[in-house]
Amino acid sequence: MGKRGDNGDDWDMPTKSVHAGEMHDASGSHIDPVHMTSTYVFEDSEAIRDWASGESGAHVYSRVGNPNREALARKLSALEGFGMEEPVFAEIFSSGMGAVSSALLGLTGSGDHIIAQSVLYGTTNHLVNEVLPKYGITNSRVPLLQGDLLEQELASNPNTKVVYIETPANPTMSVIDIASTTEIAHAHGARVVVDNTFATPVLQRPLALGADVVIHSTTKFINGHGTVIGGALVCRDPDFMENGGGALVRYIGAVPSAMDCWLTSIGLKTLPLRMREHCANARALAEFLDSNDRVARTHWPGLESHPQHEIAARQMDDFGAMISIDMGDFDSATRLMDGLTMCSLAVSLGNVDTLVQHPASMTHRLMSEEDRLSVGITNGMIRISAGIESAKDIIADFDRAISGL
Repeated sequence: MGKRGDNGDDWDMPTKSVHAGEMHDASGSHIDPVHMTSTYVFEDSEAIRDWASGESGAHVYSRVGNPNREALARKLSALEGFGMEEPVFAEIFSSGMGAVSSALLGLTGSGDHIIAQSVLYGTTNHLVNEVLPKYGITNSRVPLLQGDLLEQELASNPNTKVVYIETPANPTMSVIDIASTTEIAHAHGARVVVDNTFATPVLQRPLALGADVVIHSTTKFINGHGTVIGGALVCRDPDFMENGGGALVRYIGAVPSAMDCWLTSIGLKTLPLRMREHCANARALAEFLDSNDRVARTHWPGLESHPQHEIAARQMDDFGAMISIDMGDFDSATRLMDGLTMCSLAVSLGNVDTLVQHPASMTHRLMSEEDRLSVGITNGMIRISAGIESAKDIIADFDRAISGL
């Protein structure tokens, strides 16, 4: 077994989650200490010269680097690179959107084009549609990034630098074929960025499927306890991390605190265990909801009725904790949510407790109704993040709420 802090190439995923990336602390502390400092002291001017020349890896300022941030980056890169022979690198951000913005700005500039699927997380959608065009970065959408349509769109936009994937998608749970999309994009000289927040590296590893960059909102399942806001960018290209998107954390200033990195790293240690329970509960809840006549439609990739179930089965190790249902209309959706007593009504996801939200009035409220409906976000849609409570208690809460409609 490697020493504490090694990434352990022969370790399984649960072992990597616990041990990869841990510090070697001179105090002998079993749990990594929190380095709550803004700046670092040099012993003398020679130490400064060694740092400036790259001969030492000394820390200088916590916007540039911090031991807790680096430890979390090593741990997450070990998980996203699980089973891969080539090295994988990560950088940690103060939010998921910090990672999304840096990935896109690190790969595009004025005059460049981004192609994405039709439905995206609401704030990502706003960034791509409303913010980036102000800087000359245009975009277009291809439903489900279908191969023939994607080929046509890439041919029509030879200035495309990024094909952006979110799979499973928020909140419709549609699934994109990562390997196929990557093959098409690379043939046209475009890079592929994948938001892997819903799946996590425990269930899906886009880099192993050919993707160039993976992003996470570590706020969600990675931390898992609702205690931080954070993000991550992971890739195989050290130059992109040092001089491209990864470097933007320093220049844009989307820097996480040492405490947030420490809390996220603690949460990450139990990620494989939590995802096992999340997925099992999601299956039980999805099957219950799918069989209930009062639920118009249930979207969960693990259901054989899901349109992309076969793709999900091929590229995911399990089907995740995220479910969306359509209650048919706004009134039924709100009455169901108001009838829940154990499950919490809140944005975000990936907590140990079950969270429920209404996309049309919450996460995707900035979209026009016409745009929302065109991508399948109906007024009756509810998004559910299945927690790790007892499955029978989660189901009982929904059963009571649905029965009261």
